[in-house]
Amino acid sequence: MKALNWLLDPSSPGVRYLALRDLLDLPPDDPELMSACQAAHGQGPIAAVLAEMHPEGYWEKPGPGYNPKYRSTVWSLILLTQLGAQIASDGRIARACAYILEQSLTPHGQFSASGAPSGTVDCLQGNLCMALVALGCEDPRLDLAYEWMARSVTGEGIAPISDKNALLRYYSGKCGPLFACGANDKLACAWGAAKVMLAFSLWPRERRTPLIERAIAQGIDFLFSRDPAEADYPSGWTGRPSGNWWKFGFPVFYITDLLQIVEALVGLGYAHDPRLQNALHLIQSKQDSQGRWALDYDYTGKTWGDYGAKKQPNPWVTLRARRVLKAAGMV
Repeated sequence: MKALNWLLDPSSPGVRYLALRDLLDLPPDDPELMSACQAAHGQGPIAAVLAEMHPEGYWEKPGPGYNPKYRSTVWSLILLTQLGAQIASDGRIARACAYILEQSLTPHGQFSASGAPSGTVDCLQGNLCMALVALGCEDPRLDLAYEWMARSVTGEGIAPISDKNALLRYYSGKCGPLFACGANDKLACAWGAAKVMLAFSLWPRERRTPLIERAIAQGIDFLFSRDPAEADYPSGWTGRPSGNWWKFGFPVFYITDLLQIVEALVGLGYAHDPRLQNALHLIQSKQDSQGRWALDYDYTGKTWGDYGAKKQPNPWVTLRARRVLKAAGMV
């Protein structure tokens, strides 16, 4: 209860809004939640990020928005998502969503760091699909983005890198099905898988085509091909898991922690799957005596805002952990 009261402290309007929404499950029309949402958008970090946006809808410089990290359009939208921002609460968010769709989405559905199909990778595709849906964007072009993302997992209808004349093919970054990535020595990248599966978890069931359902099934099989608590997924350059898996962070960009793997699997309905229990118990074990989690990985000085001191109890990380444990009936 101490931790929950800490999260509900009005002095942190952004955290309080998400605690009311996600931990206390207040309905959308609840007056307290509506007031908290207004405060989060008007006084908290959401407002600070939006204050840095160019009137046309981009951050830092025009274009696809991948660079400079981590203040450009791509990362600002991902950050806003994790802060709980909503299109319905601020028209600037709708403008930013429209801008990234215009500048970064290719005609065949790839979100691209360069604007060309070759600039797509799983982590970018998953992050932007997830962000736009979570922000409340309902643009029909998202169907195309989700279709490409599903095909990129299953391989259906996508030619190999060598087929330069194919309309849809893999490239040096997104180099093959089942999360294969050039940055991971062409092996399946679990960081990318976490983003893709988190995005699928947010896609409404009524819009999940058979192709998307097949991609989800393959992604679940991949994430459960290892014990998520061990995180010994393919690691092309070092041969051992990255230590970042066990460093719970906020915000989360392309570097991933195992908490995000659990977020994706819980979102897809696997909170009570026995294969997830070790990871859930690991998450539970990292809380302090007052039920709070520390910030182990951060972007202080690199992105908009400061979200707490490293190695100290952190409300944003605590929110992340309590969400998944709540879904599993463990808090």
